[in-house]
Amino acid sequence: MSADRKRQTQAALLMLAAVGLFATMDAGLKLLSAHYPPFQVASLRGTASLPFVLAWALATVGPRALLRVRWSLHLLRGVLGIGMMAAFVYALRTLPLSTAYSIFFVAPLLITAMSVPMLGERVGPRRWIAIAVGLLGVLVLLRPTGEGMLSLASLAVLLAAVAYAVSAITVRLLARTDSTQSMMVWLMAMIALGSGALAWPDWVPIRAADVWIILGVGVAGGLGQYAITEAFRLGEASLIAPLEYTALVWGVLLDLSLWGVLPDAITWLGAAIIVASGLYLLRRERVHVESEHP
Repeated sequence: MSADRKRQTQAALLMLAAVGLFATMDAGLKLLSAHYPPFQVASLRGTASLPFVLAWALATVGPRALLRVRWSLHLLRGVLGIGMMAAFVYALRTLPLSTAYSIFFVAPLLITAMSVPMLGERVGPRRWIAIAVGLLGVLVLLRPTGEGMLSLASLAVLLAAVAYAVSAITVRLLARTDSTQSMMVWLMAMIALGSGALAWPDWVPIRAADVWIILGVGVAGGLGQYAITEAFRLGEASLIAPLEYTALVWGVLLDLSLWGVLPDAITWLGAAIIVASGLYLLRRERVHVESEHP
């Protein structure tokens, strides 16, 4: 196996691990969203993960690597992270995880499309067709009735997806000069502080029963952030992004086990269209990588 192919495989495995960890974290966020405002939950997510991430960063690269960074891109990523977390938590108050994930699946499509102008990656006509078909699946999900276009929660998921896509692209840009540790530390710090400042006027006292959930969110979020940052550092964005679709499996299992709900027929249909497009996109990317690296 060539070095490049090995790197792409490692990136794919890291992305799969990140998806599972983030699904576990999202289940905790959904539980917290029933008792706390969205910005407060976002702040708790950042605050709970920051100690783990900071300790690891200081032990591996030291403080200098955390300070010599491209502050403008880190600030942009922090703003995107705050908006993404608050919007997604707001949506989880009313949407099942599986429904939120199905709508959020537009993010990998956006990452693939954005990788062309922002990263100079090549996306052929067949992959553009797959992206277009996937967007049609999003339209099926965002029907004008029920949990569709008239739902603020669904629109919040779309906003979170756009923020996530741009943030994922910034990881590739930052990876050229900054360490993984600095990217993780400053994202968590900005989410914790920025969301905390916005949540402060309506801050709700933390219930003792929720401490373990917050701790679990911190551990899963910290490990997941490491895995996804390394995945986008090692792999081609348009190759590993479609692996986000495995979140639907986690979402369905968590919805069923924790809340006793399953996706409706329209959600299954829209998600199936998007997943099929993503899998085809992944297949085309593999063909592209193999043709360039025999």
